[in-house]
Amino acid sequence: MEQMSTAAPREPDRTEATDTGLDVVTGAFSYSGRAIAGRLAGAGRRVRTLTGHLQRAPDDSSIEVRPLSFDDPPALADALHGAATLYNTYWVRFARGRIDHDRAVTNSRVLFSAARRAGIQRIVHISITNPALDSPYPYFRGKALVERSLADAGMPYAILRPCILFGGEGVLLNNVAWLLRHLPVFAVGGDGAYRLRPIHVQDLARLCVEAGRRRDDTIVDAVGPERPSFHELVRSIRAAVGSRARIVRVPGALIPPLAWGAGAMLRDVLLTRDEYRALADGLADTEGPATGDTALSCWIAKNGERLGQRYANELDLHFR
Repeated sequence: MEQMSTAAPREPDRTEATDTGLDVVTGAFSYSGRAIAGRLAGAGRRVRTLTGHLQRAPDDSSIEVRPLSFDDPPALADALHGAATLYNTYWVRFARGRIDHDRAVTNSRVLFSAARRAGIQRIVHISITNPALDSPYPYFRGKALVERSLADAGMPYAILRPCILFGGEGVLLNNVAWLLRHLPVFAVGGDGAYRLRPIHVQDLARLCVEAGRRRDDTIVDAVGPERPSFHELVRSIRAAVGSRARIVRVPGALIPPLAWGAGAMLRDVLLTRDEYRALADGLADTEGPATGDTALSCWIAKNGERLGQRYANELDLHFR
């Protein structure tokens, strides 16, 4: 597959732009956005969020709240006005209703255009490991298209490429733990040898805030120090939560229908066909140096008692 290459660095902006002390984070009441907003606030920055879930704003929050209105570009630009840096976490995990990855690409372009009109001085964007313009997977292809749109937008930028996040209110590891607590058998597709480079959400937030202080164009794989295979990951979670579930290897073709069936019972999307295939293809892995510090194995061992105590429903979190 054609991989997105790191853009040729643009000469750093030598002009002294006025720093208003205000930054914008998309989705500051969601997962990675919450961690980034917390880091910024801890550094003394004022934070404004653009969100499609206005009802999530706590009554006592110090974060300014504006709607993420892709269908109203002037209003979007107005919501961005006065901020120095935009930290963009916007994306969709899977297609649902009118929203799919093509629409997410279009929405991202609208956001970048509005940021340019609003005078945003820098964009820090969350992407994915191994994006590729010719990827067979709409998620990875869409992420590559968004990266290219950002490079063409004419503003200094940083792109962070994580694969799987853990820590805080992360869904994936929690739900693996929940299944191990409740099922007698846990199925792993194929040999389970495909590897992952998870990063703690606070490590990602730190990288984002550090990238926001720079003025050159950068692309960084946001990955942790460990590369467990998926089978090793499941075994470590099983040990941490005290599960007696049997881990069995099954043909990879069985994983999507099994995940669909479990998702139907849980009224959720557990794992899509493309997500499994991309994982099995090694797209959640990189061989570069670690940029996160938190060891996944230590975190799992420390947090095993609380992992998987409650199921985290993706559709409830983002659609219902």
